[in-house]
Amino acid sequence: MPDITLTTLALLCLAALAAGWIDAVVGGGGLLLLPALLLGLPHLPAAQVLGTNKAVAIVGTSGAAVTYVRKAPVQVGTAVRIGLAALAGSMGGAFFAAGISSAVLRPVIMVVLLGVAAFVMFRPSFGTRAEGAERPPLTRARIVTAIVMVGGGIGFYDGLFGPGTGTFLVLALTAVLHLDLVTASATAKIVNVCTNAGALAMFAYQGHVIWQLAAVMAVFNLVGGMLGARMALRKGAEFVRGVLLVVVFSLVAKLAFDQWA
Repeated sequence: MPDITLTTLALLCLAALAAGWIDAVVGGGGLLLLPALLLGLPHLPAAQVLGTNKAVAIVGTSGAAVTYVRKAPVQVGTAVRIGLAALAGSMGGAFFAAGISSAVLRPVIMVVLLGVAAFVMFRPSFGTRAEGAERPPLTRARIVTAIVMVGGGIGFYDGLFGPGTGTFLVLALTAVLHLDLVTASATAKIVNVCTNAGALAMFAYQGHVIWQLAAVMAVFNLVGGMLGARMALRKGAEFVRGVLLVVVFSLVAKLAFDQWA
């Protein structure tokens, strides 16, 4: 355990709780958790911060995934196949990451996110389904598209750059598989478990995880993840849509700050 004050530890645990809640509802919990770790542990190497972040996040993500699977109509087999493709894609993205400047990618991602926000705002029906309406059947073509484009493509982005991966997963799954936002969030959690597991295994192999700190924070992240999943299930797609817009604009603001501040 690093030498930190009880106040810092308490703040990190609160950040883990809030990040778990955000990530369970619509993805993007890393927007809060990773900066909190960087600020709270400024003297640690970046690799240890990233590794500890993954060790914390995978616990909350797993808890949210279990909560969703028990109560939401998730096709676990399809989600796992997308997750395995995302795992492979993230490894490919990480391979090329050293040769790509994040300063080049940030403006592109900001434009994409603003376009997404505009689409969601002006399409109130996106990700919602009328009561009693049935979801269209998952055709083989749509499943293959989801595995290749959503899993492989967003997985590659996660390994290459990363911010907002969970949010992109929710949006892409909603668009490609015609899921409502709640079911898309549930499916995204299973995919996130797969990608987080791969990244955590690599960080752990390299000795870049502070397990004692991660174990304490993971308890709060788990509680936040389960609470967020239950709230999303209870309040429905409109609630998720509202949180989604907040997270998208927060991500744009953070990317803009990183780019020009």
